Amino acid sequence: MRRPTTLCETLGKAEIWLIRTYWDFEFPRPYLPNFEFVGGLHCKPAKPLPKEIEEFVQSSGKDGIVVSSLGSIIQNLTEEKGNLIASALAQIPQKVLWRYTGKKPATLGANTQLYDWLPQNDLLGHPKTKAFITHGGTNGIYEAIYHGIPVVGIPMFADQPDNIAHMKTKGAAIRMDFNTMSSADLLNALKTVINDPSYKENAMRLSRIHHDQPMKPLDRAVFWIEFVMRHKGAKHLRPASHDLTWVQYHSLDVTGFLLACVATATFVITKCCLLCYQKFAKPGKMKKRE
Repeated sequence: MRRPTTLCETLGKAEIWLIRTYWDFEFPRPYLPNFEFVGGLHCKPAKPLPKEIEEFVQSSGKDGIVVSSLGSIIQNLTEEKGNLIASALAQIPQKVLWRYTGKKPATLGANTQLYDWLPQNDLLGHPKTKAFITHGGTNGIYEAIYHGIPVVGIPMFADQPDNIAHMKTKGAAIRMDFNTMSSADLLNALKTVINDPSYKENAMRLSRIHHDQPMKPLDRAVFWIEFVMRHKGAKHLRPASHDLTWVQYHSLDVTGFLLACVATATFVITKCCLLCYQKFAKPGKMKKRE
């Protein structure tokens, strides 16, 4: 009977890894030769907005707009959370486009429009966009980086807290706690991100780094996929660590051998010292007693 293949073994057989981040977002760190960073491969220049949305955006005047989306997984916020967020959004001068599918909040302001779906990338690329409220998914984060939009992050699970932590450290985001934030907290975060020029400057700096690449992320991803196909794999880039056992990988066999050598040497030296002591020290003590 064949032994089932584990997830780690399956992942270890990968010839190339396409990592959906880049050095605009990542912190400096060593990485393996079969890792290629293709963050933002889905991002594109903004296209014209649908007429209805464009009219609402233009109605914002010089104040601009805020785009809000907590992703497609969170379909229905609780009534309490919906009212909390709507109350904060109602107190800013910007117009707000909010991707929201739950019950209409009672505190919804006249400046906020609810949508089942939003052309998020196109909105973030619009010149009137001032800030982006997001749960911190990789797609949204990279669209914000691509277009240089500062972020108010409300992470919930998975990679979202880590993504927002990266953006916060880079100076382009403020992080909110979904479980404990108040309406005033969200309002203050929005005002800070919109009115403090450092957030926009840092977001634009990340955007410039992202765009200053010798090859577009999508082209790089295509190249490496075709590279693996042309060469029937990329085993010359794959680290041998995937073929080692857990004991070998952590060098436990080597550590055990060295500890055995140290223990043997300690035992031999101790034994020799004890024999010398018995041979030379004890007779001397007996002579002193006589």
